[in-house]
Amino acid sequence: MSARLLVRAAGPGVTIQDAGRFGHSRFGVTPAGPMDEAAFIAATRAVGADAAIEVSLGGAVFEAEGATLAVAVAGGAFDIRLDGTMLPPAGLFPLEPGARLVMRAGAFGAWCYVAVGAQFDIAKALGSLATHARSGIGPKPLTAGDALPLSDLMPPPHGSHALVAPWLVQDDAPIRVMLGPQDDYFPPGAIATLLSAEWRVGARSDRMAYALEGPRLAHAKGHDIVSDGAAMGAIQVPGSGVPFVLMADRQPTGGYPKIATAIGADLGRLAQLRPGETLRFRAVDWAEAVAARGALKNKMAAGAIVTPLAAELSSEKLLAVNLIGGVVSAGE
Repeated sequence: MSARLLVRAAGPGVTIQDAGRFGHSRFGVTPAGPMDEAAFIAATRAVGADAAIEVSLGGAVFEAEGATLAVAVAGGAFDIRLDGTMLPPAGLFPLEPGARLVMRAGAFGAWCYVAVGAQFDIAKALGSLATHARSGIGPKPLTAGDALPLSDLMPPPHGSHALVAPWLVQDDAPIRVMLGPQDDYFPPGAIATLLSAEWRVGARSDRMAYALEGPRLAHAKGHDIVSDGAAMGAIQVPGSGVPFVLMADRQPTGGYPKIATAIGADLGRLAQLRPGETLRFRAVDWAEAVAARGALKNKMAAGAIVTPLAAELSSEKLLAVNLIGGVVSAGE
């Protein structure tokens, strides 16, 4: 029997993602890809994979068939259990045939990644496995009963391990933004409001955009522009004055002015916010944005520390090897 990963249950928004579908935006095709790139990289690098399953707040249940699989998970602090045994939110472990990997929303975070030490034998669309559900490009969203064929399996690890990665640490510092590219479409008071107000992630938020609840932002030069490219993290303000942060499944172009853009280093933290949670913004210049991105890439290049877990796990032991859950300052 060939190896497969079986989907026993899947909430809304469980999809296959790789790094993204690039080079096609000029044809109206969005990149898609992971909501939290840093967590995606932590999981995929642990097992040498190019793609992973992105699990949303609805959770998912998986089983292996035909072989014991090397599996890595990373992302928000989800409740991860292997045949009832709790595992750390970021970990590497063997998934034996018949064993159940159950993932549910935990203490914080909106997305978690499941990477398998194998290749998904699934047809690519425009050279990518990234799912863009709205357009129907890429693999369809996963549902109960799906069976994902696998090839090129890597040997499974001996026992369960924690992945200790400093870039997965929870951080409630303000999301850093660069003003523009159309900040001149807004009066100074609107920009001041963007940077001083507390914003709440709205219930209408999804992979396309996060709606922000808070004060309305006024326009100075109207709310229509000639459509231009839309980057992940761009904060559009339509005529309603309600800002939207464009996310991984954003449209390729947009005709609303963009008051600011979240910097790349903070996109993962922004993506991990759940509906109802709050955030603030802080303006930075180009030099700080580039330095922050470089610092994050350097941390990821060093890789996660793989720490074996004791056979008998307790909450104290899990906390001892789990860096997720502390709060640090992004300015440090």
